[in-house]
Amino acid sequence: MKIIYAIVSSDDGNRVTDVLNEHHFSVTKLATTGGFLKKGNATLMIGTDEERVDEAIDLIHTTCGKRQKITCDMPAPSIGSMSTGYMMMPVTVELGGATIFVTDVERFEKF
Repeated sequence: MKIIYAIVSSDDGNRVTDVLNEHHFSVTKLATTGGFLKKGNATLMIGTDEERVDEAIDLIHTTCGKRQKITCDMPAPSIGSMSTGYMMMPVTVELGGATIFVTDVERFEKF
């Protein structure tokens, strides 16, 4: 028995959970916050037999693979700046992906 911890974007959390459930994986989803970018994440805990670990990871990878998005972020004004206008430039950012940990389960009980 293994437990998979998959940390995905909060935007992908529901979609990944639905796909895993469709393939008969039990999933617990926790709302979490990343420590580096302080962005919302979903941490998924998936308990499964060792033989199905690769299948679960493939489903996660397919569902929330990395993608790019063009966005226009408002620049922060500099202190003492005399400029009154801002030029918004499109920026390409990378979204999606997952961080996955797989660990052994010493004991499992379900009531």
